[in-house]
Amino acid sequence: MALELTTQWDPTKPTDTLVLAVSNEWANSKLWKSVDQLTQGWLEKLFVSEEVSTKPNKVTSLLLPPGLVCKQLILVGVGELSICDAGGWYRAGGTGAKAAATKGRESVTFLGFGVDEATEQAALIGALNGFQGQDILRKEKVLLPPKVLRWIGSETSELSKSPLIAECMIEMRRLVNLPPNILDPIAMTREATELCKDLPIEIEVWDEQRLRAERCGSLLAVAEGSFKAPRLMIFRYRGNGQGDPVALVGKGVTFDSGGLSIKPTDSMMTMKADMAGAATVLAVVMGAAKLKIDQPLIGIIGLVENMISGNCMKLGDVIRSRSGKTIEMHNTDAEGRMVLADLLNVALEHKPKCIVDYATLTGACVVALGTEITGMMGNDESLESEFRKSAGRVGEWVWPLPMHSHFSEQLVGKIGDLKNMGDGRWGGATIAAKFLEEFVEGTPWLHLDIAGPAYLESAKPWQDIGATGSMVRTTLDWLS
Repeated sequence: MALELTTQWDPTKPTDTLVLAVSNEWANSKLWKSVDQLTQGWLEKLFVSEEVSTKPNKVTSLLLPPGLVCKQLILVGVGELSICDAGGWYRAGGTGAKAAATKGRESVTFLGFGVDEATEQAALIGALNGFQGQDILRKEKVLLPPKVLRWIGSETSELSKSPLIAECMIEMRRLVNLPPNILDPIAMTREATELCKDLPIEIEVWDEQRLRAERCGSLLAVAEGSFKAPRLMIFRYRGNGQGDPVALVGKGVTFDSGGLSIKPTDSMMTMKADMAGAATVLAVVMGAAKLKIDQPLIGIIGLVENMISGNCMKLGDVIRSRSGKTIEMHNTDAEGRMVLADLLNVALEHKPKCIVDYATLTGACVVALGTEITGMMGNDESLESEFRKSAGRVGEWVWPLPMHSHFSEQLVGKIGDLKNMGDGRWGGATIAAKFLEEFVEGTPWLHLDIAGPAYLESAKPWQDIGATGSMVRTTLDWLS
């Protein structure tokens, strides 16, 4: 799909589909009035008769509109302009794209999306993502991007960044959406290497022999049940070469059966997405390189399968992590924190100014915050505050969960140093974070539990079912 960015709308230039954003204040919009004038008042009659909804993400599709040189006019509601933030415009852009993608088109033109630099950027990123479906292996696609997307907006540097950010998100979503028989740890290594080959990113891969030599016992314990060999990948982006790097750490469980603490069938169906944290790190490092962000980065991802075999982890096992701390296995389905424990220890060796980890870690976080909000926990209030501001700017939702010291009492082991689970079901998201905190040695650290927003189990008006690209935009804004 080719993208054309232009500042002026030429109403005489033919387009298959014209997508127009409409708010509750439509009657006061100069842009809306200019479109209505071309239709000789036909559009106003539809609005007055309430045949068009301006509620957020409501779509009205009109064929062969009079006076307009298009086959289809799609009206996308955005509600009250005063409360439509960057997140609202992201969803509006995606909604318009998804509505336009139901049929193959030569060209689609977007008009009136966003009210400033930040919201225009969000809307365009949303549109580029909205055209992309999960149907990556279908012979007949459900969503059909046009050959040309024409975006009418302001000429800003922020808008020109949108395609670069969207590219990274779309690649991330593709990886997460790939089935586990195609994307295993080795395949993910190949995919990541290929995606980075033309970017200023250095890659180091640790195979199973290197992992054993590096004493990554916690990560290896998770991988023992599978015949698919584990991998650890380190990405180095030098930025401007000034200052200490930021370390980004991602959980990459390419399929999670739960191990001996086996998941029920329904819960296992989406476990190809348990590597979304690793895919997020990859997308952010790629994005930083494409945007030429100054901040140096170290990205570290651990790639494993959590399977059942005669060699898999057993309840009651005591495992020695890379840091030297021993961990009692109380639940083999709490495997993500085991992988991250070793990754965090590797990150410390690079002497980062701070660490941010991403993981589809706990169902408890989804219970607490729902499916659209990222749980945020850490040991540094200023880091949390910075990240929340970036999330607000781009329109993603994060929320802090408590990290009081008493939660750590539940993690004290009887045989080993730590247990990998708390004493019961309460406060599970925080207890998982407190476990991870044991491995950061006081370095400023932020843990992002993306178990809810990383994957849509049902389609939304703005995006197909499957991976979402959550937290890529927020992190890139924060790094900038």
